[in-house]
Amino acid sequence: MNREQGRDILKRLNMKVTPKRLEVMCCLGSEPLYLSADEVWHRIKDRVDSIGLPTVYRILDELAEAGVITRIFLADRKQYYFLCANQDHHHHHFVCESCRRVEDLGQCALGEGTLDAVQRSGGRVTSHILQINGVCATCSTPRGGAACRTK
Repeated sequence: MNREQGRDILKRLNMKVTPKRLEVMCCLGSEPLYLSADEVWHRIKDRVDSIGLPTVYRILDELAEAGVITRIFLADRKQYYFLCANQDHHHHHFVCESCRRVEDLGQCALGEGTLDAVQRSGGRVTSHILQINGVCATCSTPRGGAACRTK
């Protein structure tokens, strides 16, 4: 993602376009991997004047709430973030626990049957999160896995 794309996304969401927000978006948009707030901060702190880790957390939370970035949940209970280029519609992701790559599944896996069951119980769905964790095809092969983990 370049700065102009980031600027367009922020404007579309009626968010103020700031150098710090742009830098966080560009950092995430330049990686096919998920990153922690700490990793984002370490990558951008020398390029942005006086940005602290709390500011990075705040920006990441704002962007996640706006639907620009996806929160990634793993067993280590840390929160990670990923900027998905596919923002046209609701969908889910496959997360490789080995190389940290995130793949866009392109669709929502929550079926109509599930929604019907919730409605029959008297409830209503306001949101849902589905993330599939595993090991990607490259990491699954002996030769690919070694190369994948060295990235």
